Amino acid sequence: MHREQDVELARSLIAGEPEAFDRFVEHFRAKIFQYSWLMCGHREDAEEVAQETLLKVFENFAQIRDAERVRPWVFRIAKNACLMKRRKSVFAPARELSLDELMAAKTRSDGEVRMEIADWSAQPDDLFLRAELRQTLTTAIGELPEIYRAVLLLRDLEELSTHETAEILELSEDVVKTRLHRARLAVRQKLDEKLRSERPSLSAQQKEN
Repeated sequence: MHREQDVELARSLIAGEPEAFDRFVEHFRAKIFQYSWLMCGHREDAEEVAQETLLKVFENFAQIRDAERVRPWVFRIAKNACLMKRRKSVFAPARELSLDELMAAKTRSDGEVRMEIADWSAQPDDLFLRAELRQTLTTAIGELPEIYRAVLLLRDLEELSTHETAEILELSEDVVKTRLHRARLAVRQKLDEKLRSERPSLSAQQKEN
């Protein structure tokens, strides 16, 4: 449905229909802001990136020939705006953690290192609706190193294909797949830690009931 709306709006813009750009902005503004916020890490930067992206879209829309490609094109502009903003931002971290630093692991007696992941299926459904868990997810994504965060946001949040993500980030599809896998594991680990911390309180509630 989102893709169909993207294409319909792009075709309206290409055709020069009145108020088409206003509808386009209304449709994409929140998506670009959400992506920019998670990429930049700060609302002030994200607001500037979203404005800059929409301005660039307006200035360069004549470059679009294929309405089917509008979403990758928009997020390529947003990606570049994020990179430029991050280089200049007063909020930019002095050093980004590596993915290995973010991913907890345990070394077995045979020396092999494996991540420990909790069984999510054993948790009550309503746990996933809690604001705390949603905040943990947002924080976990925001803490990912930029090269992994960019892939995760484009593939899982914006639902772009592996091919489209590779084009936007100027990577091979194999690299995109590898980074996406590692990013998902890191985020899952953070959620796993949250679920484990919730487990005692959940058990106490179940006993009371």
